[in-house]
Amino acid sequence: MTKPSLSELLHAAVTAVGGTERPGQVTMAESVAEAIDDGSHLLVQAGTGTGKSLGYLVPALAHGERVVVATATLALQRQLVERDLPRTVDALHPLLRRRPEFAMLKGRSNYLCLHRLHEGMPQDEEDGLFDQFEAAAPTSKLGQDLLRLRDWSDETETGDRDDLTPGVSDRAWAQVSVSSRECLGATKCAYGAECFAEAARERAKLAEVVVTNHALLAIDAIEGAPVLPQHEVLIVDEAHELVSRVTGVATGELTPGQVNRAVRRAAKLVNEKAADQLQTAAEGFERLMELALPGRLEEIPEDLGYALMTLRDAARTVISAIGATRDKSVQDEDAVRKQALASVETVHDVAERVLNGSEWDVVWYERHDRFGASLRVAPMSVSGLLREKLFADRAVILTSATLKLGGDFNGVGASLGLGPEGMEGDDLPQWKGVDVGSPFDYRKQGILYVAKHLARPARDGERGDMLDELTELIQAAGGRTLGLFSSMRAAQLAAEELRARIPEYPILLQGEETLGELIKNFAADHRTCLFGTLSLWQGVDVPGPSCQLVVMDKIPFPRPDDPLMSARQKAVEDAGGNGFMAVAATHAALLMAQGAGRLVRASGDRGVVAVLDQRLATARYGSYLKASLPDFWYTTDRDQVRRSLAAIDAAAKQSEAAEAE
Repeated sequence: MTKPSLSELLHAAVTAVGGTERPGQVTMAESVAEAIDDGSHLLVQAGTGTGKSLGYLVPALAHGERVVVATATLALQRQLVERDLPRTVDALHPLLRRRPEFAMLKGRSNYLCLHRLHEGMPQDEEDGLFDQFEAAAPTSKLGQDLLRLRDWSDETETGDRDDLTPGVSDRAWAQVSVSSRECLGATKCAYGAECFAEAARERAKLAEVVVTNHALLAIDAIEGAPVLPQHEVLIVDEAHELVSRVTGVATGELTPGQVNRAVRRAAKLVNEKAADQLQTAAEGFERLMELALPGRLEEIPEDLGYALMTLRDAARTVISAIGATRDKSVQDEDAVRKQALASVETVHDVAERVLNGSEWDVVWYERHDRFGASLRVAPMSVSGLLREKLFADRAVILTSATLKLGGDFNGVGASLGLGPEGMEGDDLPQWKGVDVGSPFDYRKQGILYVAKHLARPARDGERGDMLDELTELIQAAGGRTLGLFSSMRAAQLAAEELRARIPEYPILLQGEETLGELIKNFAADHRTCLFGTLSLWQGVDVPGPSCQLVVMDKIPFPRPDDPLMSARQKAVEDAGGNGFMAVAATHAALLMAQGAGRLVRASGDRGVVAVLDQRLATARYGSYLKASLPDFWYTTDRDQVRRSLAAIDAAAKQSEAAEAE
């Protein structure tokens, strides 16, 4: 039988999902197939509506080697495993004459732990374990969640938290799950043979396509102990998020509460001298954290250094003591011991890392109104780690709607540890970038409006003129507005002010309901507006007339006092580069591109992206930021924009009225 061509396979897959084959999707599939065949690396920018998941799944399945697909969001993981992969495999089966298996794999804490469920969880203040089901009042929210989890454990085949609907609180889930450090291990656990996390790993070992998340990919790269099965091809979707997710995994944190918890967990398992040593060290650390001032610590103050050294040494003593003693009077001692070790080892490792003072790490202190004080340490850059761990011995394809910033891929490439495109070098992975465009006609479907007449925004200053402009834009649009703000405080102030000014337009605010509920309510009523901050920018996908105006209050540069960003910027400047453009402008361009991408989600969408920050039109870096956005028709004419919004609103109302008849 003749081997089917890529175009035949793609056509079969697109037909199966009820889609339409698009030139960009074809170009993407051909480029991905070439990279897989060559074992080379590829960055693909594929605009919304391209159908990029099929653009990489079809050539990956056709190749026949094991592929890992890593995504940033749960929504895309679900789409791949529940919709795209089943349909694609069914469609390609007759042509490939084989049925590729696929599986989802997540971190251990995402799966229900049967040991925790049946034996209880370690109690910090008491010996052994306690029954969380008896301890929680059955009428409380926690009690109800736990009872639902116990019932669900008899029904679920996966034990995957995300398969439980409706979900439960983080507090409830924490009582029936374990981290990889707390896990007893399949051979030592009475429930090892039935373990959901182990079953997921076994399925992944047998699968041709393994779908995972960026965090697990980072853990696999950083910790050295392989979590993912051996694979020949890595595909990173939502790749614009990868650097921040890897940074998050590589960031260590110490808080007084965390240290005190480690003390309580270890106290019953070690001799009194070791327990007292850790307790004293914890008290010294807590006192210092109450006095410290927020900000970056370029050098560790002497008193903090002494406190961390004392804490590290006490933790090391406790770790040795836990390993050397056994106490059969402690109920389920192995589980209690494992949790205590996990807590104390984390304290030891972070204290040691801060004390080591690597030039490649950034250390800072911060205070949060809700969570209190914390000491954090993060890598100055993860580019070297990614270059060494990600791009060796396999083909890597990275794709997103926003990878090309300022007109090329080099900014994103540099953050991933890649040299400029086409540069030769022994230690630089070879790669190429491909922009396959978008099926949408952005110039006809959208307007980019910059409110050039507004005063230049000052940091945390009141912006009465911006609120006036926002009010008028919402009225012209008849609601239908997604407001994307550079801080939660700005979003809250705007919501409060506009609820008073224009009560006829309901204002939804991030945090007042779950994201799912907010989006559902936003889509249900065209008069409604939804306000939120950076974390909302990538979670909203509302095609159609409910979202016809996307507003950004100002260019989302990182705060000047952000310890990690300012350290990265200074490092670039010290090396002779432009730190502002390499770090701050790249950060802002990526967020703005993601934000602007909320407007046009389907071929019939029309609307305006309004940036209420004159700097996009007046500053030298404005052209770089504009070049990173979809190619909308550009204007600074406020009257023309109001007329356009009113016309778009009128057309939408006419269409809605016709549908109602």
